[in-house]
Amino acid sequence: MILHTEITGEGHPLVLIHSGGMSASSEYEEQRDFFIEKGFQVIRPDLRGHGKSVGLIDNYFANCTEDIMDTLENLNIESCHLAGVSLGGIAALLFAQKYPHKVKTLTFSGIFPERPENWEELTKQEAAHHEVLFKREEVIEYMNQMHGENDWRAMLASWQQEDFYPFEETGAVRDLSMPTMCLVGGESSLEFEAACCYKKSNESIQVSIIPFAGHLVHRDQPKLYSETLLVFLQQHQ
Repeated sequence: MILHTEITGEGHPLVLIHSGGMSASSEYEEQRDFFIEKGFQVIRPDLRGHGKSVGLIDNYFANCTEDIMDTLENLNIESCHLAGVSLGGIAALLFAQKYPHKVKTLTFSGIFPERPENWEELTKQEAAHHEVLFKREEVIEYMNQMHGENDWRAMLASWQQEDFYPFEETGAVRDLSMPTMCLVGGESSLEFEAACCYKKSNESIQVSIIPFAGHLVHRDQPKLYSETLLVFLQQHQ
């Protein structure tokens, strides 16, 4: 499936994949402007079930991988720099694992190589947070406008399923062949531990800790995120 995609700028293709529940138009805006000025073509797809990209949410990440491939092929992009955060980080990693020839560099944030001991508790907390959040009319209106025809409530609910998070795949980084960086917010101890696990699994993975940032490091510290990512990309142009 070809994803709805926002493309701006000219130069080296840089694909930025948004976090869960968001869309291309709602995230990476600061990074878009920053990298356009640095000579990159910034490509921001809506993952299936998000924004203007429709599609079944069953077998989610396997389908996301093929969606990204279909989209790059449709855009005649032979290879690209690829970065994603949270849900988008998982999608980016799984795509790079299956189609390494398409990925010049890989950057991911906010994902885990193995199931944390308190994963069930974290999942329940997230569900409770959603329940409170989506009682607010302004939030419902915002989500309806962002996701159009997509059933965003069903999509969010699917994340609570026991086998939704693909830990087996997100932990399989030993054989990654492209330059890879894990960007992590310094305020998230669990994600800091996850970054250390990635480094132990594959010593070639670069790890960068962004201070005063949590799970969504690209939002909490957009300038630091952009500048760190640029340094990494410039090492591998």
